[in-house]
Amino acid sequence: MSHRPAFWYVLLLCLITSTTVSAAKPVAPKLPSKKAILATMTRTNNYFMQLWPDPGKEIVTNKVRPSHIWTRAVYYEGLMALYALDPQKRYYDYAVDWGEKHQWGLRNGPTDRNADNQCCAQTYIDLFELDPDGPRTKPERIQAIQTAIDSMVASERIDDWNWIDALQMAMPVFAKLAVLHRDEPAVANRYYEKMYQIYTYSKTVHGGSGLYNPAEGLWWRDKDFVPPYKEPNGGNCYWSRGNGWVVAALVRVLDIMPKDSPHRDEYETMYMSMMKALPKLQRPDGFWNVSLMDPSNFGGKETSGTALFTYGMAWGINHGLLDAKTYQPIIANAWNAIATEAVHANGFLGYVQGTGKEPKDGQPVTYVSKPDFEDYGLGCLLLAGSEVYRLK
Repeated sequence: MSHRPAFWYVLLLCLITSTTVSAAKPVAPKLPSKKAILATMTRTNNYFMQLWPDPGKEIVTNKVRPSHIWTRAVYYEGLMALYALDPQKRYYDYAVDWGEKHQWGLRNGPTDRNADNQCCAQTYIDLFELDPDGPRTKPERIQAIQTAIDSMVASERIDDWNWIDALQMAMPVFAKLAVLHRDEPAVANRYYEKMYQIYTYSKTVHGGSGLYNPAEGLWWRDKDFVPPYKEPNGGNCYWSRGNGWVVAALVRVLDIMPKDSPHRDEYETMYMSMMKALPKLQRPDGFWNVSLMDPSNFGGKETSGTALFTYGMAWGINHGLLDAKTYQPIIANAWNAIATEAVHANGFLGYVQGTGKEPKDGQPVTYVSKPDFEDYGLGCLLLAGSEVYRLK
């Protein structure tokens, strides 16, 4: 009696089983080459610089605004990150021209306490330090922001940041000024302490009991979204880009502050809490929804929040805070989604939610929709790319 049919039957079963097991273990997404990452950053930035050849030109949407408001300031944060990777003189000159066109000032003058209007000073301070004629030789570049922040430090008020976007706009300014005064420890510590006091008030007081929910590791955008407010599905309303701003604030402050700076442990602990909360909310396609807890409420791909989370996670790996094996596939999934699905051939960036503070704002969000401001989304992408590029 022949046993060949049984042999071939067993072999076939082995092949089927092997195929099934292989199919159940998808290959983890991988990052493109450093050259490809930089090419994406360069292409999107070239598109913007060609669109805005005069960095001092006013921005016209529903009204006329100066071009050193927060939306443009976030772009320049990204441009300076690109410049650190690829120090082309045209990037530096474009940033200096922007500062000079605004006389290195704030929107409402040197007494401006509004975090959105202080964001431009992150780049002003960078350019103060990077001046090829000699670092710190052009004090006019930081005079207005120095006056503004010094007046805040001298006052008793600590309730300025009543919306979470403000953390990204202003906290790095305080940290940068503290580092500028590192040879005067008492002065530096005053900046660190005031930053911590205003941050803590946002975290624990605004909205009744604070805008941060430790139970879920995420932040409500402002008092309007603290419970009993709920999303249509019954979940808490955590706005993607708003939480992205908090991630960026923490990353930038931790990147700026020396290791022994006051309250660094708090910022690092908050960062880690958010990093634990975000992975499970990522969409299978790599993006995050505009509403982190309710994908049915204006759900879909969104670039700006996704880029900020990518920025934060890549920075964490690069600085030894996050496990690469766990987070790099998340980052690769997100970066590849942005680079292949959001970036147009000409460098235009799709799926960017327009300005606002909740899921319904700035709609529609599609591949071809143009947000009211094209600058901050690009800034977020450039920040993300700068850290993804550095991944080993």
